[in-house]
Amino acid sequence: MSNPIPVTNPKQGYLSLKSDILAAVERVLDSGWYILGQEVSNFEAEFAAYCGASQCIGVANGTDAIVLALKSLGVGAGDAVFTVSHTAVATVAAIELTGATPVLVDVDAGTYTLDPQKLKDSIVAVTAEGKLTPKAVVGVHLYGHPFDIPAISSICREHGLFLVEDCAQAHGATFEGRHVGTFGDAGTFSFYPTKNLPAFGDGGGVIFRDARAAETCRALREYGWRERYLSDLAGQNSRLDELQAAILRVRLQHLDEEIATRRAAAEIYGEGLKDMVTVPTLRPGVAHAYHLYVIQSDKRDALKNALGGAGVGTGIHYPVPVHLQKAYEGRVPLGAGGTDATEGLTDRILSLPMHGFLSREDATSVVEAVRQWHEKPQDG
Repeated sequence: MSNPIPVTNPKQGYLSLKSDILAAVERVLDSGWYILGQEVSNFEAEFAAYCGASQCIGVANGTDAIVLALKSLGVGAGDAVFTVSHTAVATVAAIELTGATPVLVDVDAGTYTLDPQKLKDSIVAVTAEGKLTPKAVVGVHLYGHPFDIPAISSICREHGLFLVEDCAQAHGATFEGRHVGTFGDAGTFSFYPTKNLPAFGDGGGVIFRDARAAETCRALREYGWRERYLSDLAGQNSRLDELQAAILRVRLQHLDEEIATRRAAAEIYGEGLKDMVTVPTLRPGVAHAYHLYVIQSDKRDALKNALGGAGVGTGIHYPVPVHLQKAYEGRVPLGAGGTDATEGLTDRILSLPMHGFLSREDATSVVEAVRQWHEKPQDG
């Protein structure tokens, strides 16, 4: 392969929109206002409109987005918050930063998202034990595929729990035509440079169903101020800065176009790879945003090495479930029914190149590289 194909390519986003991005940056620098100014408020309004939400609160990063969403809903010490172990560690770290206790529930191995029955069993078990108060669920729309929204929402209503949607990998994903982040009590987003909607640094956002929770979050992100220098609440410093907001306003204009590119590449992968590896499955009603394209193979490491030798970048999202990582192992409680599906994915999953500028030719080349490996006699 003459030109390597990276697993992601944030620089291309800059090069493709360079003049518009530089103009946005210059506009901010010339304004003399660099924190919580017009760029942030404009981006908040524009992103809320894109999602179909009433308002958005810009914050410093995606982890803070989860922290502030939970705190704004009144989640804290003594509360149990149910989520998955097959996720970026930020999801679990954010729950602990509120003072609450994460309870890690197994996933559905087909879609990599929260298993509804295991969630229901886990809520019942924690309630019966009586040591923690079940308070919220953080459902992760992993890789850009929405979790089972009807089932999880129904369980939350049945048990009186808040539902926070972790949309860090799912900008532009929809269920039955409606954007993720708008089904729960809050939707949280990361604008990290490799996300579907990326800044060129850290950034995050939260959308809420309830206006009072949104108002609380807006105060909490800046020391609990409702009036400058007067803290009504014990807050923190988590502000989306003007430069990143201005860049995000440019990138938001092209988000749907880039997601269409991702979906076109995913279609090439799905059709070309389905007889060689396990390709992603889609739940009915879902429009996948394909932040990542994750396949499964029982010879994952051999395939990864072969693709690397052919100039195809890959990744593993994620190599070790959160509950088996040193910081959490034996300390964070697991949900009912164990984590067999989660642990069974670890040695099988592989992320192929996927980003908003991936050409059809490169996607086809990736398929061909997998095919060459598949047709080559395998040891063992």
